[in-house]
Amino acid sequence: MKNKIILFCFSFLFVIGYGFAQKKGAPKSIISETATIKKYHNKEELDRMQKGELIELYVERVGSLVKILPYVGFATKPGVTMSSFGIPDEKDNRKALDDQFEATKDFLEVSDEFQKGFLPFTDTDNIISSILFYEEILKLLHEYSDYH
Repeated sequence: MKNKIILFCFSFLFVIGYGFAQKKGAPKSIISETATIKKYHNKEELDRMQKGELIELYVERVGSLVKILPYVGFATKPGVTMSSFGIPDEKDNRKALDDQFEATKDFLEVSDEFQKGFLPFTDTDNIISSILFYEEILKLLHEYSDYH
């Protein structure tokens, strides 16, 4: 019985390790998978929310835009890879993309901290207007990708 458990655990770990090994070599999306938002809102929904909820939405939308806008020349939705555009999937190119993702992550961490510290002093109507504006930009970016 003990041997069966050990064999099962070893087999399970082998299968898990193999699954992760396959993902490592897979082409990376140029746009981060986290660049999407869960839901678009209307003014009435936003008017019913507390300021803290609005700040979280604001920060999320800014993050999505920062993760998409630099890549509009390539794509506006996650899933497009370097190979999609004929960019060789080589070590140097993957490193450059990883460095870009890391720089974006670092920027967003500082930006999020700043926004969460300063936005509570902003008028709620301005936050709501900004969220609606950012959501409209995100909608337009998704429509833009349908034209080419």
